[in-house]
Amino acid sequence: MSDVRPGRLKVYLGAAPGVGKTYRMLDEGRRRAARGADVVIGLAECHGRPKTQAMLDGLEAVPRAPCAYRGARFEEMDLAAVLARRPQVAIVDEFAHSNIPGDGRNPKRWQDIETLLDAGIDVITALNIQHLESLNDVVEKITGVPQHETVPDEVVRRAWQIELVDMEPEGLRRRMAHGNIYAPEKIDAALANYFRAGNLTALRQLALLWVADRVEEALQEYRSQHGIGRVWETRERVVVALTGGPEGDTLVRRAARIADRSAGGDLLAVHVARSDGLAAGVSHASLARQRRLVEDLGGSYHSVVGDDVATALVEFARAENASQLVLGTSRRGRLARFLTGPGTGETVTELSGDIDVHRVTHERAGRGTLLPSRRRTLSTARLIAGPVAGLVLPVLLTVVLAQLRGTLNLTSEALLFLLAVVGVACIGGVASAVIASVTASLLLNYWFIPPIGAFTLNDPNTLLALAVFALVAATVAAVVDRSLRLSRRSARATAEAETMSSLAGSIVRGEATIPALLERTRETFGMESADLVDEPPDTAGVTVVPAGPGAHLALRGRTLSSSERRVLAAFAAHVGSAVERARLAQAAAEVEPVKAADRLRTALLRAVGHDLRTPLAAGWAAVTSLRSRDVAFSAEDREELLATADESMAKLSRLVENLLDLSRLEAGALTLNLRATTLEEVLPMALADEPGVRVTDMEGIPAVLADPPLLERVIANLVSNAARHSPPGRQVLVTASALAGRVELRVVDRGPGLPADGRERLFEPFQRLGDTDNTAGLGLGLALARGLTEAMSGTLSPEDTPGGGMTMVVSLPFAARAADTEPTEHRVGGA
Repeated sequence: MSDVRPGRLKVYLGAAPGVGKTYRMLDEGRRRAARGADVVIGLAECHGRPKTQAMLDGLEAVPRAPCAYRGARFEEMDLAAVLARRPQVAIVDEFAHSNIPGDGRNPKRWQDIETLLDAGIDVITALNIQHLESLNDVVEKITGVPQHETVPDEVVRRAWQIELVDMEPEGLRRRMAHGNIYAPEKIDAALANYFRAGNLTALRQLALLWVADRVEEALQEYRSQHGIGRVWETRERVVVALTGGPEGDTLVRRAARIADRSAGGDLLAVHVARSDGLAAGVSHASLARQRRLVEDLGGSYHSVVGDDVATALVEFARAENASQLVLGTSRRGRLARFLTGPGTGETVTELSGDIDVHRVTHERAGRGTLLPSRRRTLSTARLIAGPVAGLVLPVLLTVVLAQLRGTLNLTSEALLFLLAVVGVACIGGVASAVIASVTASLLLNYWFIPPIGAFTLNDPNTLLALAVFALVAATVAAVVDRSLRLSRRSARATAEAETMSSLAGSIVRGEATIPALLERTRETFGMESADLVDEPPDTAGVTVVPAGPGAHLALRGRTLSSSERRVLAAFAAHVGSAVERARLAQAAAEVEPVKAADRLRTALLRAVGHDLRTPLAAGWAAVTSLRSRDVAFSAEDREELLATADESMAKLSRLVENLLDLSRLEAGALTLNLRATTLEEVLPMALADEPGVRVTDMEGIPAVLADPPLLERVIANLVSNAARHSPPGRQVLVTASALAGRVELRVVDRGPGLPADGRERLFEPFQRLGDTDNTAGLGLGLALARGLTEAMSGTLSPEDTPGGGMTMVVSLPFAARAADTEPTEHRVGGA
């Protein structure tokens, strides 16, 4: 099997249900079969649509595997049969489907499909946009309908081909109205809810943007594989350069307007941190504010390290396939630009090539720089200019002073030469100052110290003057050189601190996952890749630093300087901490079930010690009194004792029955008798023990597929719980509605309600959250109600009651099929 070529996956991605993705999937299968390919249908869901059903003709279908779960019969794709058949192409519908548990099946159908791909079988599948994991919560906010079946985005992105199946909202609504998607009884509810025009438009936009991102990834991968460096203007991507100065807000807003001119334009803000000091002195508060502004405008913020700002900006823009680059005009004045040469803006423009460069004016333009001078360290030009000036400047000064001979004395002439040496030291450092000092000493001795025109050191005063002159020149040069080195070191430390500050800010904002940290590391140091490995790779061109026990951070790309390696070590420490946190989280997750079981046992012992003993003691006392021959009870006393015993035994029986039912649910051995059941059938018995409950008109509510006695117990438990929490004089309300093939029964109380973070604990056994009377029972009512509801393929969830209180919503499927009218007996999880 190791030599088998992995199969290729093609996904038909639907913008909404009913756009025709299954039809298109089957149509491709027919076309491939007509060309001679071996195509089989692993599973296809036609949902009763005649035109889609007709596409099955002529295609071989692998029989489905029957399975039972919680008393109901289902059919799933027979994965083993498809693998045994080994076709060239398998058509498998419903990519996000959750398989019925049992018999060693994978939890999800997408895992079945990956098994087929590993076996070398090509797979064609279909998926709706609302089932993508990253969009699940967004779709729920738009439509109000939660999606419980999702597929990780990464699984879909690995597909060989993704084809979007789309339709105009009004066209899809017409298709719905004509009965081409849902059954007639579901059409009105669907058009009024999920299939509203606004919902469909939003889903369509989500699908288009997601597919556009997938295409962008494929394009970047192609460009990288083929070494394409020039910009392809397939999508407007605007990069704005931020320095941390006050003009940053203006630049960000201008760049955002440029990006907004084209649909789908991207805004990227980048700040270059330099180790040579250019980034020193920036306002971190301004950068933080500008970062928030970029994110508020829908853009992304990036920080990179580069020795040359212009080159780093252009390289970043090319790596991101940017089409436009936005810079601020220089804050330096004309004199500063004349003395220091072209600035970052001019250099970027020269290097940009096919990237459009925008130079945006702002109020600080030409008013002086707030950043350190870019000439604070010895550049190549200064290293060349220093020695040249050390030779030329003393000669020029000698020519000038020779014309003024007799006007100045020797002291003034020596001071002027000393000033020239200091100037050369400021330009070229110690070496240049030494050259200038020697040159000036010789010229001063030959041209200005008697006897003029000859080198002489006979006069002790002259010798002392020359020695002091050389010493002062060397000292000044050393001080200047040291200050430059300290300035460079300080600037490097500031740049490193700024980079680490950016990383710390990302961690605080919740970007501390291992993939996010690796991507930020790669981006910050401008590397080709950043990976977390167990063993250091023995490969040239890879920088490796330890990242904790048994982990190493490996970066592939350029050679890093020593200062960059120090910063990289700090990044590796953060990655190592993230790895350790992930390990601890996994260990905690493994311990949590044990702790939960321990809490359950403790709660059970405490509850049984009180709640079971109380009715048992009362019943025992009543029976013992009746059997006593020492007391003569009246008829009324005997009736009261008998009633006490009967009530205690009934309460004890209910508690034991609840415990047994809960244990049967957890063991999967509860027998269900599912049939078409109307609410009018079960409500009278469910409400018999709770007088005063208000029930709305149930006429027109369809029958549900349920076990009547179990549904009765669910409703009775919910109503009893609601009555216990309702204030005196406020009735419990029971109402129902039908929507999208399901009936929703609501039990509404006007009690104190419960915070959202405590709602799931409502359904844990032995929980009595908010009860003022802890003798009210074992706290099994809601746990049992949810378990019984889910056993009948329903759901039980809490909602806030408008105006205060809690609403319990029981959702059960219609009993719409003819087969559902006959009772069927099932054992949940049993044989």
